[in-house]
Amino acid sequence: MAVSISVVLLLGVLVFVFVRKSGMNAVHAIVCSLFGFFLASTSMAPSISRFVTSVADLIGQIRF
Repeated sequence: MAVSISVVLLLGVLVFVFVRKSGMNAVHAIVCSLFGFFLASTSMAPSISRFVTSVADLIGQIRF
């Protein structure tokens, strides 16, 4: 678990740097994919899923 969390933190920092740099190439896309893969295997995954579902439901209830 500790190794997984440290990998997620490292990949998260790399993703942040890549986004700030504003230049996505194949290596950046691979790092972003690995970040998502490792983040999904952490204990934070259910909380993130509930948050995204809540936001989607909230947006779905907006009437124009």
